[in-house]
Amino acid sequence: MSRVGERLAGLLLAAGAGRRFGGPKALATVHGRSLLTTALDALRDGGCDPVLVVTGARGDEVAQRLPTGVTEIRCEKWSLGMGESLRAGLAALPATAADAALVHLVDLPDVGADVVRRLGSLTGTDVLARAAYGTGPGHPVLIGRRWWPDVIATARGDRGARDFLATRSDLVEIDCSDLAGGADVDYPDP
Repeated sequence: MSRVGERLAGLLLAAGAGRRFGGPKALATVHGRSLLTTALDALRDGGCDPVLVVTGARGDEVAQRLPTGVTEIRCEKWSLGMGESLRAGLAALPATAADAALVHLVDLPDVGADVVRRLGSLTGTDVLARAAYGTGPGHPVLIGRRWWPDVIATARGDRGARDFLATRSDLVEIDCSDLAGGADVDYPDP
């Protein structure tokens, strides 16, 4: 959970077309479970409130699958890459009371609520943190409210916040390799 009195928003990026995957991952089932439901459960069970989902490709279909209490943010420029989805999601967050946003990706089925809680325990307006696994840094990424405008200004293409984070000496990597592998799913079940 986040620190007492501080609010953690969950921001799920689920706008991509999933070209290699054969369709939007937000509509896919892997190992018998919806990737969208798995990611939303991780955010909500991990203590995020509110939870926002950025949709794009086949957005109407994805929106129909969102449970009550989850807010859809439609990214019209989703085809330009994850950076546009991140920008759209972060731009919607100032209307909330959140102190930080935990940015999660829809295609990380082994990243669960325990990873979200571990990162969320650092929630604050100035925080910059990301999960790290045995293979290096990954997602989710925790971004304090103070940094939202800077990330919005620099997020482009498929790099998301990568360029911004690369310049930060105050970025904290939180080892989560005991909880998950952090690998994304790029191909559907055979």
